[in-house]
Amino acid sequence: MNLDNQGLDFSTVIASTVHDLKNSLSALIQSHGQWVQRLPEELRGGAEQGVMEHEFRHLNGMLVQLLGLYKLGVNQLPVCPDYHELDDFIEAQLAAHEEVLQHNAIEAKWRIDTDNPLGFFDRELVASVVTNVITNATRFAEKALLITIEEADNQLVICINDDGPGYPARMIERQQEYIQGIDSTSGSTGLGLYFAARIAALHESGGVQGRIDISNGGALGGGLFRLYLP
Repeated sequence: MNLDNQGLDFSTVIASTVHDLKNSLSALIQSHGQWVQRLPEELRGGAEQGVMEHEFRHLNGMLVQLLGLYKLGVNQLPVCPDYHELDDFIEAQLAAHEEVLQHNAIEAKWRIDTDNPLGFFDRELVASVVTNVITNATRFAEKALLITIEEADNQLVICINDDGPGYPARMIERQQEYIQGIDSTSGSTGLGLYFAARIAALHESGGVQGRIDISNGGALGGGLFRLYLP
C-alpha cells in the first residue's frame, strides 16, 4: 500500500478538528450552565461570570466562522433565503446574548425603521454574522447597544451600533481587504469581517450582491456595523 496517497487534505483535517472542538465547547457550555444554576443566587453574578459567558460565545462564534469558511471553500454552504419577521429575528438574536448583556450591564435596544415587517434572507447565515458582531460589541460597549433595521437603495440594512471607542481607524481604512493580519494592539485578525462579507455576498438580487460596511458614529457614537442585503 502506498501511504503517500492515503493522506487527508489538510483543510479537511482542520474542519473535522474544528467540528469536534465545537461539540466539546457545546458540552462545556451546557455543563457550566447547569453548574451555575446550582450555585446560590448571590454567587451567580459577578465580573468573572460575565467574562466566561462572553468568551464561551466568542469561541463558539469563531468555530462557526471557521466551519462556514471551509464550507464556502468547497461550495458546501447553500443559501436558503426565506421571508422572516424582522422583529422576531432581532429579538431572537438579543435573547441569545441576554446573560452576557446583563453581566456587562449593557442595555440593548432595537427598532425597525421600515414599513415592511418581513425580510428575505438566509436566517441561519445572517444570524451567524449578527451574533459575531453583537459578541464583539459587548466586549467594547460601555453601557448601550442598539440594533436597527432600515431600508436603503432597495436593500435591507441591519445596523449594530454601540457606545464604545469605535473601530480603529486602520481597520476602517482597510475594511475592503478584510484579511488584515493580526493587530498587535487589539489581537484582531479581520476574519470576522471577511466571514461577514462572504455571507453578505451570497445574498444577491437583480445582479446586486450584499455587502458590509463599518464606521464610527451612529446614534450611540461608537462602532457602527452595517449589513446590506438586496
